[in-house]
Amino acid sequence: MVQVPQRTALSGPALIRLLARLTDLDVPESSQSLSDRLSQWLGWTDAIALSAALAGSTPAVNASVRASGSAEDKECVRVRSSLASMITSDPTFAPARQRRFAQAQRETALVETTSDYAVFRQRYLSLQQSMETGVGNLRGHLRTLLAARTPASARLAVVDAAMERALGPRERTLLAAVPELLGGHFERLHRADQAARANAEAQGETVTATPGGAWLDVFRHDARSVLLAELDVRFQPAEGLLAALRAS
Repeated sequence: MVQVPQRTALSGPALIRLLARLTDLDVPESSQSLSDRLSQWLGWTDAIALSAALAGSTPAVNASVRASGSAEDKECVRVRSSLASMITSDPTFAPARQRRFAQAQRETALVETTSDYAVFRQRYLSLQQSMETGVGNLRGHLRTLLAARTPASARLAVVDAAMERALGPRERTLLAAVPELLGGHFERLHRADQAARANAEAQGETVTATPGGAWLDVFRHDARSVLLAELDVRFQPAEGLLAALRAS
């Protein structure tokens, strides 16, 4: 059995830990503080916008926009549950037992003959877009509610909007790399399956085809876990706004 080199355990969000486990990259944790890293991500125009949001006049409170705490919580739960269900029920990342037998066989034949990751990559990107839209709309809604509470809450809403504009492009760039990293995982699983089959055939063993491909089921499970972990990361700003609403 091939011995896998031990890596330094990473802390941080589940998304980072999952990607570190699934890829062959050994990236050490950054020694930079959050403030140092943000200073590299923000341009001078972003800094001006944030400074204006923090030091500007206190925003006027729109008292006509109100919502009960339970309504805010329910909306967050609804959006998160909807996005999570979209991921877990997506047929592209469902295991073979959840798909029709004939469909699973066709997909396995396609992947085995073309080694084509494009189908999975395109679907992952589509789900990312749905998450970005859903969480972004929720975040804007929560900011509107927050701006109607107190002057301090209204300022926080302005700062959050400025942070979203400043860090949004960086977030999209970083998260766009996730399906590329999963592509490497896909190829490694595929090569390992082919090597195992070739070795079994060389030893005269009978190799039976598994409908849907056992290695594909492993990949689908891993990709779905990464998608759910990415949803957790994307939802953090909305959770922060919700916490501010509860406290205001």
